[in-house]
Amino acid sequence: MSRINPADLGRHDSWDGVRAVVAGFGVSGFAAADNLNHLGASVIALDESEDGDRPAKAELLEVLGADVRLGAGTTATLPDDVDLLVTSPGWRPTAPLLAQARERGVPIWGEVELAWRLRDPDHHTPWLCVTGTNGKTTTVQMLDAILRAAGLRSMAVGNVGLPIVEAVMDPEPYDVLAVELSSFQLHYTDSMSAESAAVLNVAEDHLDWYSGPTGMRDYAADKGRIYERVQRACVYNVADPETERLVREADVIEGARAVGFTLGMPGVGMVGLVEDILADRAFIEQRDTSAAELCTVSDLASPAPHNVANALAAAALARSHGVSQAAVRDGLRSFRPDGHRIAVIGERDGITWVDDSKATNPHAAQSSLQAYDPVVWVAGGLAKGAHFDELVLAVRDRLRGVVLLGRDRDVIAGALSRHAPDVPVIVVGGGETGAQMSGHASMERVVGAAAELARPGDTVLLAPGCASMDMFTNYAERGDAFTDAVRRRLHDDTEDQL
Repeated sequence: MSRINPADLGRHDSWDGVRAVVAGFGVSGFAAADNLNHLGASVIALDESEDGDRPAKAELLEVLGADVRLGAGTTATLPDDVDLLVTSPGWRPTAPLLAQARERGVPIWGEVELAWRLRDPDHHTPWLCVTGTNGKTTTVQMLDAILRAAGLRSMAVGNVGLPIVEAVMDPEPYDVLAVELSSFQLHYTDSMSAESAAVLNVAEDHLDWYSGPTGMRDYAADKGRIYERVQRACVYNVADPETERLVREADVIEGARAVGFTLGMPGVGMVGLVEDILADRAFIEQRDTSAAELCTVSDLASPAPHNVANALAAAALARSHGVSQAAVRDGLRSFRPDGHRIAVIGERDGITWVDDSKATNPHAAQSSLQAYDPVVWVAGGLAKGAHFDELVLAVRDRLRGVVLLGRDRDVIAGALSRHAPDVPVIVVGGGETGAQMSGHASMERVVGAAAELARPGDTVLLAPGCASMDMFTNYAERGDAFTDAVRRRLHDDTEDQL
């Protein structure tokens, strides 16, 4: 008996008889398993972890008829007679379950691929997609704010906010989706055709996932998949030639345009800055001779260069969808970034304290550091295979001093000793994996050390350049620990002066 091909099925078809395995039972895994079960598929969800709300969600799906297996050893072997494997984005292609699926010829989809195939054929909601090493979440949230300011029913989905499959299965269709996509998600996506897409930047990151001599090339290639089959505009970063290269190599729908964004004066077909004005020379009829004002830098939550660049990318995507100049301005004016993104904590005695805990790789840290001068840099954590030599070379002249913590602090210390030997460095211990109390206690010492180095006019900046899981649950907890320690110090200093 011939088996059912899931590629032939959509949201209005019966999936009865399809045997689907979902690898990973986190946020996207649960959404995939839940909706496949709803469509009538026979679902087996597997996850080595029993942490968080997984047991409660497993119980819910089991009541609805799914088979959920949690715990050690559950993902070692792919069940028999499988028609489809839907994998969570963090799973490497070398994982045994995925390797077995490839050997058997079982299709492997990510949640993004599943969502694309489950779109309502009667209402093709456009996707405006964003990827990049840094700035994805902020750009997508800016884009969503602009789209809403235009009166559209929009939602920020994907790697931020709601899983995409939940959005596409909503009984009330969205007008447009602002979609954040990681390289991991794009790796398992084959048929998506975004209305417009942007690659913000490509820099060293996730080299623990993309290992080997071709790691960076493979990482960039996965980022570039976002441009495949783009319908209207491929938005690229003029300052990052790799993003333009990815556009040139993409197979797009005829008529799609390349649109650059730049912090310099925009050329024809670009968006950029004219003094302090964010200007459009891509989506106006008179672009050969003039530019249209979108907003001013003062309209943005932060004038930091990388924040302005994110706003330009979001504006380009929105304008490609036909959004007005006024909606771009109103959306960007109303937007406020999430916590731990270039967030000013406080100022005392001429020293400003800033939390950018979300800067979890060298490229993000460099962007943050280049917004301040002089700066006391707080850095360290899990480097994920990254190197810091280029970063230190780029920012050494603005460093007042550096405070290091975390498991891979010596990686950064080595780069500083090679390229900025005269910059004072204070190393704070307490980087043992899983030592949560050590993390919070260390942050108190970090803030004390930074205060010793800082002078009036300086900024003390937490921009770790590393992931946080050696000492904290996530970057937000790390940022909270830094913020709490800073506020206690500022409060204590105030009381001392009373």
